[in-house]
Amino acid sequence: MPSPLRESGDQVVVAILGATGSVGTSTLEVARHLGERVRVEGMSAHRNLRELVELAREFRPAWIAATDDEAAERFRWPALPGTEVLRGESELVLRLADDASLTTVVAAMVGIAGLRSTLAALRAGKIVALANKETLVAAGPLVMEAARESGAVILPVDSEHNAIFQCLAACQGPKEVSRVILTASGGPFRDLPREAMNGVTPEQALAHPNWEMGQKISVDSATMMNKALEIVEARWLFDLSPDQIEVVVHPQSIVHSMVEFQDGCVIAQLSPPDMRLPIQHALLYPYRVPGPAERMDFARPFRLEFHPPDIGRFPALGLGYQVARRGGTAGSVLNAANEVAVHAFLENRIGFNDIVRVVGEVLAQHPFLAEPTIEEVIASDHRAREETGNWLA
Repeated sequence: MPSPLRESGDQVVVAILGATGSVGTSTLEVARHLGERVRVEGMSAHRNLRELVELAREFRPAWIAATDDEAAERFRWPALPGTEVLRGESELVLRLADDASLTTVVAAMVGIAGLRSTLAALRAGKIVALANKETLVAAGPLVMEAARESGAVILPVDSEHNAIFQCLAACQGPKEVSRVILTASGGPFRDLPREAMNGVTPEQALAHPNWEMGQKISVDSATMMNKALEIVEARWLFDLSPDQIEVVVHPQSIVHSMVEFQDGCVIAQLSPPDMRLPIQHALLYPYRVPGPAERMDFARPFRLEFHPPDIGRFPALGLGYQVARRGGTAGSVLNAANEVAVHAFLENRIGFNDIVRVVGEVLAQHPFLAEPTIEEVIASDHRAREETGNWLA
């Protein structure tokens, strides 16, 4: 566990990357609730620039960034007194490296698009509240090395990894950890017969029973590819072997993950399914104050169920363990192929079961590199997208 990062009354000066997405929106809700405790220094969006401008008018950050170059050039920017407009990812990366007043970066971009900016924040020694699991999936060793070299701290925002982070406070070091247990809701199809899976529509896949999320992560939850990505993320973030990571289906989404220690004791983190809680924890760590998140009601009867996952129904989990064991470019290929396949499914160009099938085929055939550079990780991502597109064609 990192040592205390700030004094109790320090103001958190934050940049929110992906401010118009689901995690970014929840982060801004937390910032509104915390008031003067949090100052929004910067915000970014990819193409949703009208909403970005409205947020800038509300929060008055020192800068905003549009990471899509073409969208930034086409957009008619209104006057934003006191707020500088950055155009393109390169300008954002430079600002993250140079902004001395910035203490914390919330990396909430979706997909590989968050890799360069997250690395820039880590190399600058910032506290990174990481919601972009794809960054660690694609380039885990490089990301963790950047943090070690600069002294930066990564605080997980994913509810599962944030739960593990909190549970690890109960031990004195990694040798005391026997295993971590990632909980999965099972998504909307946990009880659907296997033979009915291929007829699933995008509308059905987007109807998550417990969480309100963006389209891509909702489909990932339905295929359980999100849990495959989280296996890889946990492997790098907590320096675990894949054999120390288990997945259980927990339909209620109350226990967000657990850690079992060498003596057999299991510590779990419980809370209602509300992303604002892990976001606030990462923003204010190691301090806790009243926040906007829901609370447990122990006066109301409820049950907690745990079931082993059905690998036959959710073969994505097998791919997650395969990539966690192999490392190298396997993570960037898994992530890239899945992004393309999910997009095709949402456009009704492939069936639901085809998502994991095409990802597995592209992963099996890609030219593997064991110790890639960041340029090779990005090149592998591009190649996997092309290969997946060719398969779909």
